[in-house]
Amino acid sequence: MPPPPNRTSPRSPAHLPFLLAALAFLAALIVTYMVAGNAQRTAAAELAGNFNFRARDVAANIDRRMDVYEEVLLATRGFLRGSVDVGRAEFADYYAVLHLNDRFPGIEALGIAALIPPGRMDAHVAAMRAEGFRDYTIKPPGPRPVITSVTRIEPFSGRNLRAFGYDMFSEPVRRAAMEAARDTGRAAATGKVVLVQEGGRDEQSGFLMYVPVYGIGTARTGPTPDTVAARRAAIVGWVYAPFRMNDLMRGLGGEHAGDLQIEIYDGMAPTAAALLYRSPGASPPGHRPMLRYQTTVDSAGRPWTVVVHSGPGFEASLEHRATLAIALTGIGLGLLLALVVWLLASERRRALQLAQGMTVELRASRDRIDAERERVRLILQTAYDAFIAIAPDGRITDWNLQASQMFGWREEEAIGRNVLELLIPAPQRDEWRDCLERFARDGACPRLTGPTEAAALTREGHEIPVEIAITPLATRQGYGVTAFVRDIRPRKEAAEREQQRQQRLEEARALLLRSQKLEAVGKLTGGVAHDFNNILHIISANVQLMLRSEDNGRKRLLNILDAVERGKKLAAQLLAFARRQPLHPSVVNLAQLIERMDTLLHRAAGDGVAIHMAIPPDLWNVLVDPNQLENVLLNLVINARDAMTGAGGITIALANMTITAADQLAYPGIRPGEFVTIAVSDTGAGMPADVMERAFEPFFTTKPEGKGTGLGLSMAHGFVKQSGGHIRLASRPGEGTTVTIYLPRALQDTPDPAFLPVPH
Repeated sequence: MPPPPNRTSPRSPAHLPFLLAALAFLAALIVTYMVAGNAQRTAAAELAGNFNFRARDVAANIDRRMDVYEEVLLATRGFLRGSVDVGRAEFADYYAVLHLNDRFPGIEALGIAALIPPGRMDAHVAAMRAEGFRDYTIKPPGPRPVITSVTRIEPFSGRNLRAFGYDMFSEPVRRAAMEAARDTGRAAATGKVVLVQEGGRDEQSGFLMYVPVYGIGTARTGPTPDTVAARRAAIVGWVYAPFRMNDLMRGLGGEHAGDLQIEIYDGMAPTAAALLYRSPGASPPGHRPMLRYQTTVDSAGRPWTVVVHSGPGFEASLEHRATLAIALTGIGLGLLLALVVWLLASERRRALQLAQGMTVELRASRDRIDAERERVRLILQTAYDAFIAIAPDGRITDWNLQASQMFGWREEEAIGRNVLELLIPAPQRDEWRDCLERFARDGACPRLTGPTEAAALTREGHEIPVEIAITPLATRQGYGVTAFVRDIRPRKEAAEREQQRQQRLEEARALLLRSQKLEAVGKLTGGVAHDFNNILHIISANVQLMLRSEDNGRKRLLNILDAVERGKKLAAQLLAFARRQPLHPSVVNLAQLIERMDTLLHRAAGDGVAIHMAIPPDLWNVLVDPNQLENVLLNLVINARDAMTGAGGITIALANMTITAADQLAYPGIRPGEFVTIAVSDTGAGMPADVMERAFEPFFTTKPEGKGTGLGLSMAHGFVKQSGGHIRLASRPGEGTTVTIYLPRALQDTPDPAFLPVPH
């Protein structure tokens, strides 16, 4: 019987290399799957972190923008100072100064809703029509318990004209917000409404924000009345602003706004009826967002629900390349490892050398991937501010795009440079060097506790204010620094502009109080002067009758008559201050009038005082009483002579001047127009500020008793105001005094014949 055939067992040594290679390849696939999955989860976590950061930033930007708009309305209430009866031109000028269209997108307009007292609607409509609005009426018509009207709105053009005269209190949603603002004294926003201005194809959802205005005559202890009842009694109107949601949200999401889908709902629940805004270019049908974020923000006391979804563009940024690279690398390494195992089974020495080389290469590749991932993560977290990383020895190791834009140095120029030499001003380098050395050693420095304001240098050598937030980064050589730097120049400039505005308001308020004071005193002196003049007429008539008789009392009667004449002169001066003296205005050439008074002025100034004239050849004519103007000029020259104790120089300068509406800040209280100015300057002792404030008051004088009546400047003030002009006083102790008179220009080219110069 023949022997059985010799069969090879599956576990024979001939198949062992292939079995080991298959097991090695399987193990490599398992490891590759785990590493790739971990990389994919890490990338997804980074994407979710970036999404949450940007979503929170969007919500914070919405909240900050609404806070800014609330501050705009509060500032407007401060501008009104307790009254809604502000002139249209004045309100338009205030609106123009704010530059709302440029700085505050989304505000459709800025307006005033006045509360119409019961029974005053007809008078209110008549007053508004008297201002030039002939078609003005309150909309909608009909009787109501409470009636309001939009009396001022800027810009006063386009679709804003639809809101002019509209009674917002007649509409329930608007009325609820107006009542909330009235009762709390704070800003209040409405729910979702369609603005009165809307119409046409571009209709948007909107809302309004109100700030109450309480009357200045109400008794209260604070900026608003203390109780709800007092606030309701004191309310005179509201300052308000309408908003269109699409315009409000324009540009709020930043340069990558299209990556996120933003929805804003009125109230606490995201329902279809409460939808205020949805990002344009919504996700395609069937797309389910990978990420979602929901929060609530406060809009002037009204909650908004903000829902943010990730868009297809944002989700496309999920990094799959690293996972694919790891998978391909793992498969390739698995094949190589299988080959190594197969070779190991046949040629151990050569397989061992090859495996060692592959292991070293794999470790180096993984280290590079981890380092690059950490670098990208840090840059993504600091995308909105300048980010600078500093090694313990002070060298810059990281520098992002915002840092390049802020300081002017490109990344390749900044990296490797010493941060003290590149960014710190020279006088502060020693202090910062000590702080950074301590930080590198201990990871902390008292100067760098929390956000810190400091000065930094740009490439051009300019110092700019910045805010720095420091975080330590541990290394083998010590603690490095990761710094987030923010440019705070816009915040500083805004604070400075606000301070200047407050200063101008204070100056205007002081000027108004001074003018009211002079006006009140003028009315008083006018009444006194008229009564005094009547008495003098009676005395004068009786004295003249007695003079006709021949007796021994004639000399005494002459003295009485002289006193009467002096009393008449005093009454004339009081009338001039009160602006009630009879004037005989004529068209006068001031150069000719000054030339005619030359001898008189030199005689009044005295031999020790030199008078200099500055008269241009093309001087305009003015409409003024020449005799009264001569008296004013003579008084000003005498005052200048007395201020210089009889020795010095007087300059009389005439000039043409045109004041436009843009010059109102430089010339407060002077209406725009064409004027001829007369400036009388001396080189005397000057006046301190307290004396200047009272210089135009009647009977106020710094001269010794018997040297003056104190009516010279007050008479000049009254005469100039009665002539339609203005008078200004400028003086400093030790530098002399200048009195400037602004007389309105006369359109007649030639002066009246009665006041032409007399030919020699």
